[in-house]
Amino acid sequence: MTKDADLAHDFTHDIFIRMFARLDRFQGRSTFSTWLYAIAYNYCLDQLRLAKRIPTTRMDEMTEYGMFHHTDDSAESLEPSLQQLGRAMKSISDQDAAILRLKYQDGLDVRQIGNRLNLNDSAVKMRLKRSRDRVKRICEIAY
Repeated sequence: MTKDADLAHDFTHDIFIRMFARLDRFQGRSTFSTWLYAIAYNYCLDQLRLAKRIPTTRMDEMTEYGMFHHTDDSAESLEPSLQQLGRAMKSISDQDAAILRLKYQDGLDVRQIGNRLNLNDSAVKMRLKRSRDRVKRICEIAY
């Protein structure tokens, strides 16, 4: 699914961690391999979907000490937008900022965020929407 051996290796590691964390949920309604396949398939789909939404840079494209090497002006043109986003994130409540970071920085899905914050899925979705809307309004006003 990944078409990248290193990424597939990372996904496999994460899938087995997820599987061990959810062993108590296995109810034996299907074979263990079917249950594990479902976890793996859904995890891969989630990660690939997330990768399409969030631009990433491979570690081998970085120069020493984590600094990016800019070969064109596109990265510099993003800097003002990133600064504006940073200011917007600081101006919203800590709770709103935390839920956005869990989703977009940490890459957690709605269920994982709900488990971490002790919220149901619909509450997480609503808080994410409201938090995104607040940041968007702040960025539009500043622009």
